[in-house]
Formats: sequence, structure tokens, C-alpha cells
Amino acid sequence: MIIDAHVQLWTADSLWTAAARHTRVRRDHDVDALRASLAESEVDACVLVEAGPGTSADTTRCLEIAAWTPWAVGVVGWAPLTDPDLGDIIDKHRAEPGGQHLVALQERVYELDEGFLDRPGTRAGLTAVAECGLAIELAVRAEQLPSVARLAEAMPGARIVLQQMGSPWVTGGAEGLAEWQHGIAPVAACANVRAKLSGLVTLAHWDRWSVDDLRPYVDHAVEVFGARRLMFGSDWPTSELAATYPESLRAIASLLGGLHRDVFAETAVSTYQLELGDVRPAGPRPLEPR
Repeated sequence: MIIDAHVQLWTADSLWTAAARHTRVRRDHDVDALRASLAESEVDACVLVEAGPGTSADTTRCLEIAAWTPWAVGVVGWAPLTDPDLGDIIDKHRAEPGGQHLVALQERVYELDEGFLDRPGTRAGLTAVAECGLAIELAVRAEQLPSVARLAEAMPGARIVLQQMGSPWVTGGAEGLAEWQHGIAPVAACANVRAKLSGLVTLAHWDRWSVDDLRPYVDHAVEVFGARRLMFGSDWPTSELAATYPESLRAIASLLGGLHRDVFAETAVSTYQLELGDVRPAGPRPLEPR
């Protein structure tokens, strides 16, 4: 089985695609389009990640989709971390159609200041998320990685997921690599952190990236995290700014020497505690992972 741990859905009028440089993805990316992309690369299942803009409505929509889509096996939602009623908000989502598929809550820390994860109110909210049995998913800038390390050290019992491997500055050459390596080291030293090999093509030069541009980042991630703490995510449809779905998948597979079983399935299953008994694949049966 191959699981894509990071896909989103949005419409052509989404605020995210309003910028001129996002013209390539300014169209509806709905369930049918996602199914076609997964099937094209023989991917069996996926985890839906809410696409914003910072309301609970998209979490509800993703859960509803997962309720009737047998290959959508999990939902990473969003809720206001500093809301004192956060536990009740999570319970409400779990009572909604598809609520059993809620596996994590995410925060776009890159939109916030560096001290956000260190604040008592934020920590209280993240503790509530962990106590509800959900993973904590973080999208950060590379310079915010120290705050992720402090969080992981303070909450060793929480399951923390780092999107896009912490957004390394792939276009920055040796300087960008060194900056990211320095920041990722204390994060990877925390055994409760998992990282997504997601979105790397959009962190490189969109029109002239190569697999070799990504190689030092993936190689280092495997070195410091190990395959059992890494998972594949296409970051579709954002990834279409730089690559087709098959190109994104093949890039990661080639750097790993094939469809590594942990990265392409097992890490997602264990991290999100996925139930796969009723999965019906979106596409044809894939080649056997190694």
C-alpha cells in the first residue's frame, strides 16, 4: 500500500491562489481531480489536510469527504489552539460525519511570530490536542525550527509532525542547506517528531529543479530521522506549481532507491494511528514497495 500523507482540496476562488505567481493552480482541485492524480501514480490512500483559511469549516468539509471516500483515511484539521474550549471543539468535530477520521490538528506557524510555540496559552492548547489522542502538525519556516525542538523536548509524549521537513531554503545552495541542517538537528534528536518528505519541489526553483537539487535534503533527513520517522506527502495540488503528481512521487522514490515501505505507508499508519481495514484504493494496485 502507498499512502500520500499530505493532500489538500480547494476551489479556483481560494484566497491562497489569488497571488499572480499561483496562476498554475488557480482552478478547482476537488475529489475527482484528487482521485485521478492518485490513480495515475497507483497511490492507494491519502490523508486530507485542511486548506484554510483558519476556520473550522474546512475541517468539517474534509471530515465529510472522508466519511464517503474510502481512500481518504485520515484528516489533519485546524482549530484555534489558544481557545479555552479547544477540547469541546475537538469533540464537536469528532461527532460530525467522518469525525472518526480526525487524526491531527495543524498550525501554520510560518504565518506567526517565532515565539508562538513557546507561549503558555499555545502550550496549553497543544497539550489538549495530545491528550485528545491527536497528532500535532506544524508548518514552520526553517528559522523557526528551534521553537519546534523546544516544544518536542517539553512534550515528549506528544506525536509531532513537521511538514515539508521544516521548509529548507532549497534555492539557497550550500548556505540554505547548512542553515536547515543546523536547525533540523535538535528537532530530529527528539524521538517524538516525524517529518514529511513533502513539498520539496515547490521549495526549489519551480521551472528548473532537478532530483539532485533535493538529494542533500532527503539524504540528510534519512540520516538524522531514519526512514521510520519519515513519510511521503505529495503536497498536491500546491506541488503542481513545480511538478506533476507522478513527478513529485518519482522524485522522492528515486532518492530513496524505491518505494520504501516505511516512508510510503508505515510511518503514516503509526503516526496517525490509521485504520485501514475498509480502504478501497483510489488507483490500481501499485508495485510492491521494498
